Amino acid sequence: MIESDHTIILFYKYTYVEDPIALMGTQKAICAKLRLTGRGIIAHEGINMTFEGTDSNIDLYIRHLLRDSRFTDTHIKKSEGTGKAFSKLSIKVRDEIVTLGLGEQNFSPTEVTGKHLPPEELHKWLAEGKEFEIVDMRNDYEHAIGHFKDSILPPLENFRDLPKVLPTLEPLKEKTVLTVCTGGVRCEKASGYLVKQGFKDVYQLDGGIVSYMEKYKNDDFQGKLYVFDNRVGMTFTPDEKRTIVGKCLRCASSSENYVNCAYIMCHRHFISCKNCLASSGEAFCSDKCEQIYADRLGISK
Repeated sequence: MIESDHTIILFYKYTYVEDPIALMGTQKAICAKLRLTGRGIIAHEGINMTFEGTDSNIDLYIRHLLRDSRFTDTHIKKSEGTGKAFSKLSIKVRDEIVTLGLGEQNFSPTEVTGKHLPPEELHKWLAEGKEFEIVDMRNDYEHAIGHFKDSILPPLENFRDLPKVLPTLEPLKEKTVLTVCTGGVRCEKASGYLVKQGFKDVYQLDGGIVSYMEKYKNDDFQGKLYVFDNRVGMTFTPDEKRTIVGKCLRCASSSENYVNCAYIMCHRHFISCKNCLASSGEAFCSDKCEQIYADRLGISK
C-alpha cells in the first residue's frame, strides 16, 4: 500500500477578527504560495477552514497560522489526503463562520457555549452507561451515512433550521445533553444556543466527531463520517469491521453512495444504491422530480 504524501487539515477558531477582508487576503496569499486547495470562511466572529496540501506545505502553513496570536491555541485536526480532495482554493468572507441566522440575536460562542467534553471523557461516559443524550447537529444528509449509536438526529436540512426544530428538543431541557458535529464548529454555536434557550446541562464534543474517531476508531460511531470534500465519507476502520447504516432513499437498501438529484431545480444530496440509478446513471430523489425532469425533456416514462 502506497502512503499518501498529502494531508488534509480541518480547524476553526471563534475569536474576534477586526478586518476579515484583510485576513482573507493574507490567507489566500499563503495558501497560493504553498499550493493548498480547500475552503475557508472568515467572519468577525472567527475562521472556519479545511485545506489539503503536501505534508511539508501543510506543516509550513500550520506554523504560519499559529504565529498569529489570535490562533495560537487552534485545535487542528489532520487526516490523510489524496491530493484530489478539493479542485481549487476558495476563501470567502461571511457574516458567520457557520450560519445560524439569528440576525440581531446572533451571539459569539466566546460569550456563551456548552461545556467542552474531551473524546476521552465521552468514551468513559459511554463505557460506564452514564445517562445523557447525544444530539447530532449536522445536516440530515450527513448523519444518514453515519452517527453515534442511539443519538438523536434532528431533521436539519441546514444548520439554520435549528431554531425550527427546537420544539422537538424541548423534552431534553432538564437532561444532560451533548451536541456533536464533524469538527466542532457547529457544536460550539449549537450548544451555546441551547444554553441561551434554557437547557440546564449542555456539553459539546471537543474537536467534534473527527477527534473522537481518531482516538477510538469507530467505537460507538456507526457507519462513515460525512466530509465536505471529494472523499465524501471517511472511516478509520476496515470496511469488513464497519457497520453500514446508510440506506438508499428510494428503496431503503444498504448503500453509502451519494448523488445529487438530476432535476436541477431540486439538486437534493442523498444516498442512492446503484439499482435505483437510471440507465443514464442519473438519480432522482423522488418520482415527482423524475416525472418533472422527463416532462421538460419530452421523455416518455
